This record gives sequence, structure tokens and C-alpha cells, in this order.
Amino acid sequence: MNVNKQETLSFQSEIKQLLKLMIHSLYSNKEIFLRELISNASDAADKLRFRAISKPELYENDSDLHVRISIDKDNCTLIISDNGIGMTRDEIIDNLGTIAKSGTKTFLKSLENDLVKNNKMIGQFGVGFYSSFIVADNVTVRSRSVDASIDQGVVWKSSGEGEYTVANIEKCDRGTEIILHLRESEKDFLEDWKLRSVINKYSDHISLPVEIMIKNEKDHQITWEKINQAKALWTRNKTEISNEEYIEFYKHISHDYSSPLTWTHNHVEGKQEYTILLYIPSKAPFDLWNRDQQHGLKLYVQRVFIMDDAKEFIPNYLRFIRGILDSNDLPLNISREILQDNVLSRNLKNAITKRILQVLEKMSKNDLEKYQNFWQQFGVVFKEGPAEDINNNKIISKLLRFASTYTNSSLQNVSLDDYVSRMIEGQKNIFYITADSYVSAKSSPHLELFYKKGIEVLLLSDRIDEWMMNYLQDFEGKRFQSISKTDEFLDKLANDNLKTEQKILEKELDSFIERAKKILGDRVKNVKFTNRLTDTPSVVTTDVNEMTTQMAKLFMSVGQTVPEIKYNLEINPDHPLVQKASKVIDENIFSDWIDIFFGQALLAERGTLDDPNLFIRKLNKLL
Repeated sequence: MNVNKQETLSFQSEIKQLLKLMIHSLYSNKEIFLRELISNASDAADKLRFRAISKPELYENDSDLHVRISIDKDNCTLIISDNGIGMTRDEIIDNLGTIAKSGTKTFLKSLENDLVKNNKMIGQFGVGFYSSFIVADNVTVRSRSVDASIDQGVVWKSSGEGEYTVANIEKCDRGTEIILHLRESEKDFLEDWKLRSVINKYSDHISLPVEIMIKNEKDHQITWEKINQAKALWTRNKTEISNEEYIEFYKHISHDYSSPLTWTHNHVEGKQEYTILLYIPSKAPFDLWNRDQQHGLKLYVQRVFIMDDAKEFIPNYLRFIRGILDSNDLPLNISREILQDNVLSRNLKNAITKRILQVLEKMSKNDLEKYQNFWQQFGVVFKEGPAEDINNNKIISKLLRFASTYTNSSLQNVSLDDYVSRMIEGQKNIFYITADSYVSAKSSPHLELFYKKGIEVLLLSDRIDEWMMNYLQDFEGKRFQSISKTDEFLDKLANDNLKTEQKILEKELDSFIERAKKILGDRVKNVKFTNRLTDTPSVVTTDVNEMTTQMAKLFMSVGQTVPEIKYNLEINPDHPLVQKASKVIDENIFSDWIDIFFGQALLAERGTLDDPNLFIRKLNKLL
């Protein structure tokens, strides 16, 4: 073997941490490494098929592609090889020396203290090749790219201790060979029965033949026996596929250790012919919110792999969906640029979106526990739907879940159908309030009237909620109404059955309002009495067309300039503090009272004040 240009390199820092966890943590499911390596080999074959669309000379026959597993008990090594696309020297360094996955740092940060013990998370994150070090103390990778000559092969070696070596070698055949020097404690993986068991469990669905070496003890002849079905799972009849096979296929394409929540498998014929196998995961990935998070479907055209993460077929609010799309109508040489402007692609996207929403709708009706699990994991992302997918707004609205004053819990499990069914006689609106947290929403003074009248209010505390409500105009003919805005119905509700004594009291306090307006000046839009409140002296509201506090916070969080919000100060004339302040003659002291009423109303609404120290000094002075 001709070895040259050898160099020793260090792993990316994240990989050093990852390998340390792999090697020193007691991994609960060690056999997962074989699934990961076979999955990678399958991907290498898919990529070669795709390249061969434009360069048929790259390989002669599709049936020649395979993954082979051989055992060398004398040297305690297990070898997994494929004749797929292979890697160049630069690709080996890029693929095996760094982790490009954007959420890696977040993942590693989370693996602290007790979480290290729960190291199933390693499998959930899908670290692929690096799982080799769970069972091996030394790993060698020999590879040659399909584009490279025999003398441009490359060998990569590492013991997983922070460094690796790379050198050029001569390699006669294309593809990749991974040689695992197993630890003494992992010799079970050198047994034929053990390997067959693991492959049948995890890799039976792989469309590539997985072959194991058979050595004749008499004449030492070597043959290869296929031990998986080697038929693309999605092309098989649904009645032939077990739940276990569906689950393992999901783990193969998603590199997720957990089983999916549910899935749908459909073959569609008509104007367009295609097959979809779509999965809803049971857990959100660590990098779901990262802007560069990869998502989308594996795209096949006439069973030929075209690309990973084809996001053109999934709307962004459903980016957690995993699965495959196999189309008979798209051209084999299709590119991302063509996909973006392709009518067929848009039709497929619409059909796939409707199918996913149907699956979620069925789950929401027939399995509340499972749907609640979905909502807890992906609800915040799904809330992007009303803005992004106007055509499906009706079904999306039915799938939304909220916390509310009815349940007295932060759990978001109230549907809009539930809310409408509990509306009181004469109620025309669906009332909601947005806040920074559930506790802030639940304790808002705006709710006092609604508690008093027995009217349910939706409590919205996710950052995206205020933005989402701009795209939810009505539901089943009921208009959405923020209770922090001025509204004729709310005023009527507050003033119904108003006692004569209260009307007289307000008239007596008319001068109070005029004095307050003079003190606050252009800091407010208006000052008026309100009967919305029972336990609070004052509250601020915004006009119907004014930007809300939560929307302003949302814009500021992304660096946008926000115009100043002019609030209405509404004062409770029945509150003892208001009545006490109304009798104050000294204008300076009265001014302090008004500033306190305004300040505490702002504090309840915004959570902050422009000058909290001034507010505290005035409060202390009055105390």
C-alpha cells in the first residue's frame, strides 16, 4: 500500500466533547452504531445513483450496489464496506473532523449532570459515524471517491482521543470501508447471529442489499449472503409492513432515537402519481428554531434518490415533518431552482400539506393524549400557520390549542371549538389577552371584569402569539377581541346594571378626570373612568387600531424601531385609593397619586417602567 501525504489533525472542539461522552458514558443501546453506519452506506449509494443520472458511466448496474459486513475474529475487527460514491481527502476531513449540524453546541450544553446519565439523547441527536466509538477503541476509514483515480484513495484513523490522521493510499475500488477495532467487552458484535439480529431489527427496510460474509471452513471460499429485504419500504404494500418496520425506517431517515408519534403512508394516482411516507416526530429537535436548521423531505424520482431536505414540499410551519416523497412526474435531473418555480412541485406541496393537516385533525379527535404531546413539542412552530397558509386557515384554527381562564392551568389544551361551546348568551367575540408569561396573563387587571361576568378568556403567552392573532380574524363567525383594547362591547358589558350610586359617584369625580388629564398631558391619549375593574385602581388600554404592547416587544426583539404607544388610562372610581386621591387638594401630592396610578398600570401592562426609581420614590413618599 502506497501511503503518502500523512498529516495529524485535531477534531473540532464539539466533536472532542461528543467523543468523550460516547466513550465514557454507559450507552444504553450500543447496537445502534451498526444502524448508523449501514444508513450512511445506503446514503452513499443513493448519492451515486443521483450522480449517475447525468454520468451513466459511473457504475454499470444498480444491482451491483451493496453494503457488506465482514468479521475478523483473530484481529477483533468488524468491517462495514460499501461501493457507493466514496469520499475525497477534503470530504473526509470535512465529514469526519467537524459537525456541521447547527444545534450541536446547544445539544452538548444540555448534556450536563443528570442529563449525561440519560444518554439516550445521544441517539436522538443522530451523530451517525461517531457512534462507532461506543464499541470501538480504534476506527479506520478507507475511501475513494467515484471521481478519483486508484492512487487518490484516502485513509483516516483515530482512537477518538481528540486527534486523527489522514493519508493518501491506493484503493482499487470506489466506496468506503470502515474498520472497527472492537473493545474487549464488545466481542458479541463479532458473532454472526448477533449481527443478523441487529440488521434484521434496524436495517431490513434499507433498499440496498446488506450482505454478510460467509467463509467456507473447508476450502476457505468466501461468499456473501443477503440478510435484508433490500426493497424500498415505501414501495411495498401497507398491509405487508409492520409497525416496527415503519418505526425503524423513520429512525433511518431522521437519525432520531425516539419512535415517531404517528405516520401516514399513501400512494396517489391521477393527474400526478406519487408516494409519500410522512412522520410526525415525538420530540422536537434541539435546533428547531435555528434559522439554518435543515428540514424537508427526502426526494426520490422514480425511486432514484434526488436530494435530502427538499423543503419545497413542506410549508415552514410544518418543518418538523420527516419522510420521503417519491414522484413519477418530476424530471430526474430536477434542481432546487426548478423546484421553486415548478407547478408540479406546488401542487405536491399543497397535497402533502392537506394530508398532514388531516392526520393532525384525526389525531386531535381520536387521541387527545397523543395530540397534546404533539402540541407541547411543536405547537409554537405550528402557530406560524395562520400567517403562512391562508388557504388552510380554517383547519389550522381548529388545531390550535390555548390556555384559558376556564382551565386555570398553563397547559395549552383548549381548542377554539371548546371555547365557542362555552360562550355566554349574547357573547359575539372570542376574548384573549397576550402577555410575557402565563402568570402575567392570568393575573392581568384586564381580566377582573371577565372573572366577574363568568366569561372565558384565552391566555396567550408565547412570543409568537401576538403576531399570530393578526392573522386570526374570526372563527365560526366569532370575531377575536383583545381585552387590552378599547371596545364598545366591553364598555357595554362593564356598564350593564351599573348602580345609580356609581353613576352619581362618577359625576362627583368629574373634576378628578380633568385634573388627571392636565397632569399627564401628552403622555396618554385619554383619561376616563372605567367599570371594568374590581380590585385594581387603574389600567391602561390601547385603541383598536393602535399597536399592542406585546407586538411592540416582538418588533423590538428583532431590532425593529417601534413608534411610541399612546395608552388610555382608565381609572376605577369605586376603588378606595382613587376616592382618597380625589379629596387631595394639594396639586403636588395629587400629581404624585396620578403618577402612581399611571405607573402601576404601565407596570402591569409592560412589565417595565422608563424610570422605576422615580416611581418608587413617589410611592414611598405617599406611603
